[in-house]
Amino acid sequence: MCKTKASTDVVDSRSPRSRTSRTSISASGRSAVPSSFGNLPSNNFTTDSKSYNKDWSKSSSSSRASLTSLRDSLPENPHIYEFSEICAATRNFRVDKFSSSSSSAAWRCSIRNKEVLVFQRKFRRPMELPELRERLSVIYRSHHSSLIKLFGASVSGNYIYLVYDFVQGVNLADCLRNSRNPNFTVLSNWLSRMQIATDLAHGLDYIHHFAGVSSNFIHNHIKSSSIIVTEETMNAKICHFGTSELCGEILIDNPPVSDSTKSKELKRYESRTVKFEGTRGYMAPELQVTGIATQKTDVYAFGIVVLELLCGEEALKYKFNENGGGGYKRLSVIDPAREAVAEVGGVRKWIDKRLKDSFPVEVAEKMVWVGLECVGDDPEKRPDMGRVAALVSKLYLESKNWAEQIGMPIDFSVSLAPR
Repeated sequence: MCKTKASTDVVDSRSPRSRTSRTSISASGRSAVPSSFGNLPSNNFTTDSKSYNKDWSKSSSSSRASLTSLRDSLPENPHIYEFSEICAATRNFRVDKFSSSSSSAAWRCSIRNKEVLVFQRKFRRPMELPELRERLSVIYRSHHSSLIKLFGASVSGNYIYLVYDFVQGVNLADCLRNSRNPNFTVLSNWLSRMQIATDLAHGLDYIHHFAGVSSNFIHNHIKSSSIIVTEETMNAKICHFGTSELCGEILIDNPPVSDSTKSKELKRYESRTVKFEGTRGYMAPELQVTGIATQKTDVYAFGIVVLELLCGEEALKYKFNENGGGGYKRLSVIDPAREAVAEVGGVRKWIDKRLKDSFPVEVAEKMVWVGLECVGDDPEKRPDMGRVAALVSKLYLESKNWAEQIGMPIDFSVSLAPR
């Protein structure tokens, strides 16, 4: 799946929504005793460690029965992996880590004849089995060309192991900023950047509006390092769809309901979510203050990625303040973008120099405004991703017409190998 160091069938983002219910997650408790989803007790994991360990020591026969029950209850079954299967595939986690951060680790391996990435993440809150069952089912049945597919999961102790499809490619951050050669980027073509912006916009629109009947999913991990630019086709795929749901970062007020009542009882819940972590540079102002993640905080993060695409700079960096008595000055990609649109000809000077001034200036100016509208301080004034996706698609077509008029190739492929 996602390449962090280097880490799409195109469908219309307005495709018919999946006929599934809105879902929820199961959490493990304090013990680190290995388990699979089937071992999860149905009660809330808030007991003391003694009783918790006692629960985990229940007979293996009932564990296998509950695992089978979970598998059979899912209409289109995601894989419910035994923890032993995860251990075998990763050689007890001794294979080299594909990526690692303060909140997760990933291993590239093969499971059931599929090349996958296994992500280890900690549960963020106690959850019950029905909630996990519903969320996993909906996420598994969500399909979009701009989303990396979740195959299934396993649980051990306080951790959930998410198994995603492995996609050959490089993450967008590394495409834009080559540490070996800062003057080089594989995204040296304006149309390639517009393609990525379009793929990302439609993928996020799908997450927000079409991933289930009640929809209103929140990604909560949008950033340039979580977007994969695929080898050869140069399309963009969003990593970690479902991570925030399955790790317990997102809390919904409504309990799971049956199919017969879901259409009446499931409600929009984007304002009733809980956020546990974020990435500097991509966190909306209200997210930093309240800790509440919403679809509008996803829109903010998308806007930051758009501005990164346009100028090639990092979302946030620190520069030594030579004129301010020492120390470091915090520099966001937003401020120079605002200065650029305020100056005649400013956008042309601000756009990534590695594009060599070869881009439609009017389209570029409109794209800067798209990014800035998405990162507005007032979340109520930020656009909905449906509107954003439509506008970015329009600007992509204008860019394609421009490329055809000047005789620039509109179909291209490149090698993403390190240079």
